[in-house]
Amino acid sequence: MRIVELAQTTGVAALEALTARTGTRTETHPVQVVILAAGMGTRLGRPLPKPLTPLVDGRSILHRQLDTLTQVLGPAVDVTAVVGFQCELLMQAAPDLRFAYNPHFARTNTSKSLLRGLRTTRSGGVLWLNGDVVFDAAVLEAALPAIQADQSFVCVDTSVVGDEEVKYTLDEDGYIAELSKTVTGGLGEAVGINYVSAADKAALAEHLEACGDQDYFERGMETAVIEAGLRFRPLDISRWTAVEVDFEADLERANAMLSSNRARLHPVPGGTR
Repeated sequence: MRIVELAQTTGVAALEALTARTGTRTETHPVQVVILAAGMGTRLGRPLPKPLTPLVDGRSILHRQLDTLTQVLGPAVDVTAVVGFQCELLMQAAPDLRFAYNPHFARTNTSKSLLRGLRTTRSGGVLWLNGDVVFDAAVLEAALPAIQADQSFVCVDTSVVGDEEVKYTLDEDGYIAELSKTVTGGLGEAVGINYVSAADKAALAEHLEACGDQDYFERGMETAVIEAGLRFRPLDISRWTAVEVDFEADLERANAMLSSNRARLHPVPGGTR
């Protein structure tokens, strides 16, 4: 179990200092992943952290994520989980992970958890996931070329646009222009799987730091696009399964997709945990 204590560091300077100490990223380094798992999951109404919610295949959401990351990105994948609510349970469930603690989990949103997660990383790009997203291995396989090219992206589902979901629009060049729950005329939904390149990471961190405590990380992405010129490519994963589990109906939908041949899920080896 690796616990990263960065309570005394603030700002982009801390991120730059950390990456400077870890040296320059090379192709031999594993993919870096941050899982946002600090939230209280009040809408789902379970007593455990939402990532520990059991699925129909016998694994928790978190363990399915970890198995899928290992399957697609390799056993050396470098995962940090940002924890807060009942963090001890998450740390016991996945003791081999690196952990970053958000002590303000009860009053901050994902912008601040992602910022803490990015501060634990070395130089290089970072893939990050919401800790409640259930997804097919094919989603990561589709994203792999962009990860290998170190190109910032947002995984999107164009088959549905829900009122309560994070929606997006595009600029004239086909990159993300707007990204929030209040977008009008959204082209699809962001599914909670994103990547920031090495070149874009410090700017994203700066904009996450400028976010309000209750802002979602998408607010930091949106202001970085507008003010710093960051370009996030929309990566359409509509043909595969990706469900963010916010409510009981979402969990039922995720389990139905996991059980259905229609979901075309790739099996994840290793059985249940």
